[in-house]
This record gives sequence, C-alpha cells and structure tokens, in this order.
Amino acid sequence: MAFNFGAPSGTSGTAAATAAPAGGFGGFGTTSTTAGSAFSFSAPTNTGTTGLFGGTQNKGFGFGTGFGTTTGTSTGLGTGLGTGLGFGGFNTQQQQQQQQTTLGGLFSQPTQAPAQSNQLINTASALSAPTLLGDERDAILAKWNQLQAFWGTGKGYFNSNIPPVEFTQENPFCRFKAVGYSCMPNNKDEDGLVVLVFNKKETDIRSQQQQLVESLHKVLGGNQTLTVNVEGIKTLPDDQTEVVIYVIERSPNGTSRRVPATTLYAHFEQTNIKTQLQQLGVTLSMTRTELSPAQIKQLLQNPPAGVDPIIWEQAKVDNPDPEKLIPVPMVGFKELLRRLKVQDQMTKQHQTRLDIISEDIGELQKNQTTTMAKIAQYKRKLMDLSHRTLQVLIKQEIQRKSGYAIQADEEQLRVQLDTIQCELNAPTQFKGRLNELMSQIRMQNHFGAVKSEERYYIDADLLREIKQHLKQQQEGLSHLISIIKDDLEDIKLVEHGLNETIHIRGGVFS
Repeated sequence: MAFNFGAPSGTSGTAAATAAPAGGFGGFGTTSTTAGSAFSFSAPTNTGTTGLFGGTQNKGFGFGTGFGTTTGTSTGLGTGLGTGLGFGGFNTQQQQQQQQTTLGGLFSQPTQAPAQSNQLINTASALSAPTLLGDERDAILAKWNQLQAFWGTGKGYFNSNIPPVEFTQENPFCRFKAVGYSCMPNNKDEDGLVVLVFNKKETDIRSQQQQLVESLHKVLGGNQTLTVNVEGIKTLPDDQTEVVIYVIERSPNGTSRRVPATTLYAHFEQTNIKTQLQQLGVTLSMTRTELSPAQIKQLLQNPPAGVDPIIWEQAKVDNPDPEKLIPVPMVGFKELLRRLKVQDQMTKQHQTRLDIISEDIGELQKNQTTTMAKIAQYKRKLMDLSHRTLQVLIKQEIQRKSGYAIQADEEQLRVQLDTIQCELNAPTQFKGRLNELMSQIRMQNHFGAVKSEERYYIDADLLREIKQHLKQQQEGLSHLISIIKDDLEDIKLVEHGLNETIHIRGGVFS
C-alpha cells in the first residue's frame, strides 16, 4: 500500500517531498489510486467505471477543438458539455459531480473487513503462536517472525496449510518509521500547474527547453489555440529535473484562460499520452494544487497504515506550522535517504540563491558609493555655480544702477549691514569669541604637534615608483656631470692652445 499525500511545494520540515518510489511516500498528486487502502490526493485514473469526466475508460476524449486525436469512440469535451473556451467547456453541475466522484474515490476505502481480519489473525499467529513444526522450534520461529516484522521484510511461516504472511515496511510492527513534515502547496486548480519529473539533468532540460515545449505541444495535439508555458525548472537528486508547466487556451474572440490542473493531469494520465511522455523522459506527473479543508481534515483524522495512532497524534501536536506544513510518514531507510538527498539539494539551491543575493548586494553597495561620490561632486559644483551666478548678478546690478542715486530701500539695507558689521566687530560679541576659539585651536595644534610625532606611511607601489623616479634623476645627474667634465677638459685644452699661440706671436713681433 502506498502513501501519496500530494505534490510537494519545494521545501519541508525535514525535506522537500518529491517523487517517491513505488511503495514509498510520494508527493501531493503523485500517483493514481490503486486497489486496497492506498491514499492519493491526485486525480484517480478511470478504471472501467464512470470516469472523471463522465466517460468510460475505453472512450478517449479530445480537449476542445483538436486538442488531441484519440483512438476508439472519442468524444470532444467541448461538444455537448457546456460552453467553454474549447479546452473543455465544463458546466458547473458536471464539475460538482466530478469533485464528488473524485473525493469519494479518494477518501472512501473499500470495505475489506473479512480479508483484513484474516490478515490480522494470520499475523498474530505468525508472531506469537506458529504451529508449523509442532515442537519447541515453533518458539524460535515466532522470534524469527517477530524480527522480520520489526525489520519490515520477509515472510512469516506459521502453518503448513496457510500461505505465509508477507511482512512489509507498512506493517504496524515495523520499527523503522518516523514522521516528518512537508509544505502544502498553495496553488489553486485554476492556476493549472502540473509537475513533470524528467529523468534528465537540469542543464540538458534548459538547453533543450524550446524543443521540450514544442514536444509537449505535439503531445497536446498541436492545437494552435493552446500554448505550453514553463513556470519553473528545479534540480532533483539522482540527476532528475522537475519542470512545472501550465497551458493557456485562447478562444477565437481573443479571451484566454489557463487550463485547470486536474483537467491537464487527467489528459496526461491517458495510456497513449502517458506513453508519449515516457518517450520524452517523463517518469512522473502530478498536479500542484492545494488541499481542501475537508481533505486535510480527512488526512489528519486517519493515521496512515502501519503508523501508530499515538505517534500520529503527537506529530500533529508537534507540527511547527499547521497552516503550511502537514505530517507525512517516513517508512524505511530508502525514504529517509530520499528526503535527505532532497534536503541537501534544497540547501544547495538556497546557498546558490544566497550567493547571488550577496553578489547583488555588493554590486549595489558599489553603485551606492559611486552615487554618493557623484552627489557630493554635484553639490560642490552647484555651490560653485551658485557663487559665480551671484557674482554675475552683483556685477550686473552694479552696472544697472551705475549713475543713479542711492534709493531709500538701499540706504536702509546699508544701515542694517553696518549694524551687523558693528555687532560682529564688537570685542564682547561674535568676533571676540571667534578670535578666542581660533587662538585655542592654534594652541592645541601647536601642543599636539610637539607632543606627538607624526608618522607617514607610503604605499609600497608608490614608494617603488618614487625610487624608480629618483634613480632616473640620479642617472641623469651623473650623465650631466660627465658632460660638464668633458666640456671643462675641452675648455682647458682650448685655453692651453690660446696661451701657446700668444707666446709664439710675441716672439715673432719682438
């Protein structure tokens, strides 16, 4: 029996719930209903009886006008079922009947009282009083059956005339069980979000996203009124990728709407459509819709098979956020390992997002610093321009008033300025105080310079450049000195030659 409580929203108390293997815990809307007491909050597949849309399993259906061609006696949902946008056109009464049929199939378990009673009796006999050998070895066999039941695997032999009991991890005696918490999705059916799990890496999906959208459009029948959109792509453990899609249907009058998630999921669950999706690499499809209050109440009231009701009640009490989280069973080490992998994957995604946010913050800080510097520069420029403008206005006003007598308002303004100047120049007023403050500042600077030795530090690169420059200056000076020495020697040689010439001329004239 499988536990399938709906599609995950990406994060959970212990880990984000994703696709579950057969027999394990799955996500919201992960699997179709099976025989027995399996729990599933997805749309159940039609099993020969009246289907979700009023048709039988052997009758295919087309989604609107040309949504997809089906074999057999296909009936278009857009004909005879109300007026819609062509994708379905379901009327309100049929939707209510559909919901009632779906909920009835989800939460009404078939009565198997005699079979369950026999199963319990056989399990009790295998664990407490087997009669297979008829001697003291039956006690050892009982302990061995108890060990298998605790482990959750094996077969319990207890009678030669009755088949052995099959011990699974869902039996109430299995010890390797725990309860975690998963986030409940908050998307509505009208949002039309359907999750497709591909057995491919995220890089491959992103590189072939356009081809994937075109392939899904072909799966939907290639109808021109339908458009496939990708809501998000997320990496899953074991080189799997989760792709969230929705389909928009446009009517001839120009209006558009999203195809409901349950309708799209039901179409994907058809046998021929499911085969095409498997050829594209889809391993699992599920709806991402929120649970109704009745579904949540039904789920919480009935503990999953094999889970102690006391533990289940305690899990509900310990729920850190009952509005967003829901308790889910974890049966066996495989389920625990799967949730651990999902948690690690989600932690990596969170760290990647934090790194991106950190880089954005650093870039914003750089931009802020640059902006502040520019603002200060513009303030200085504005002050300079204001002073220049004021000077121009003063000169213009002087030229304009040139040759005119001083007016009364100007004389009054001059008197006020003289009064202010006298107040500032008064020894006991502002000028005296300013002079006193200036003298104190000079004294403090003088004593501070005497007491403390100032030290200057030069950057290594700047010091290297200074040394290189001084070295070049030294080489230039050395070269200049050598040139001067050579010139002095030449001058001495010229003087010596001139002196000899003078002596020779003096001897000749004498």
